[in-house]
Amino acid sequence: ADRFTRCVIKLQLLLETAFDYVESEKINIFGTSAKFIDTAKKQGLKPAKTHDFEMLHTILSTGSPLLPECYDYVYDDIKSDICLSSISGGTDILSCFVLGNPVWPVWRGEMQCRGLGLAVDVFDDDGHSIFQEKGELVCSKPFPSMPIGFWNDLNNEKYQQTYFDRFDNTWCQGDYAEITAHDGLIIHGRSDSVINPGGVRIGTAEIYRQVDQLTEVIASVVIGQNWDGDIRVVLFVMLESGLVLDEELSKKIKQKIRENTTPRHVPAKIIKVTDIPRTRSGKITELAVRQVVHGEEVKNKSEVFNPESLDCFLDLDELTS
Repeated sequence: ADRFTRCVIKLQLLLETAFDYVESEKINIFGTSAKFIDTAKKQGLKPAKTHDFEMLHTILSTGSPLLPECYDYVYDDIKSDICLSSISGGTDILSCFVLGNPVWPVWRGEMQCRGLGLAVDVFDDDGHSIFQEKGELVCSKPFPSMPIGFWNDLNNEKYQQTYFDRFDNTWCQGDYAEITAHDGLIIHGRSDSVINPGGVRIGTAEIYRQVDQLTEVIASVVIGQNWDGDIRVVLFVMLESGLVLDEELSKKIKQKIRENTTPRHVPAKIIKVTDIPRTRSGKITELAVRQVVHGEEVKNKSEVFNPESLDCFLDLDELTS
């Protein structure tokens, strides 16, 4: 418990140091991660009361989808008159497919707009453009910063497989997304982590949005497990120090998910773990967890910052029934 308390204190100091820096250097545009904002919210920090952010006019959030509740936190507890831009792109394209717009309104839980000069769209499984429906985030025309190949990739096979196998002559980003009524976007998770229980596609971000609101849960990862000729939803959770995943807490988690999503999103299994694998940029590696659970080789193990965490998902009795 003492070690946990020390970790919490260190975390708060790190968060506060970032806000101190924004104030002291009179930063105009503060780029951070969705996890940073969510953690500051959970720690109860209210920098609007302790800091002067007069020069700050934009917050850029990336790394993962920003929860609707984090929009509330930014405007309530960081700064009320600010452009909060949740953005999404990639190192590979040196750009963003989805980003902010200082002259457009910010809608709670939505990324503001598609990037200028980029033919960004959302396609259904047949390659048709769709609106206010979930599908694949694509770019249907070439763009100047598009990479033309991979190093040591003979005949461009890996390059083609990564971006263009899904739709002909169309860049497929690998995000499960939706264009909203405001012409903004919502990213529901990575396409390779979409779960299909009973043939219904579920974006993992929809489940994380609910679980992340629970103070008992520090972090979580959700996967689809092959089971009895179908797919079942399995949720792994890291809990606050000293907490036990008993029947009452499991019921609370399931109820939270059911009330705000659909019965299909409710996990068939909730399992407590002591660690969760992440990349060096802090992203949860769902694919690696799914491969371990199914006894497959973890192909991207070199990208996992804490590979020892994968042992938490080996040979779990809870997954055999």
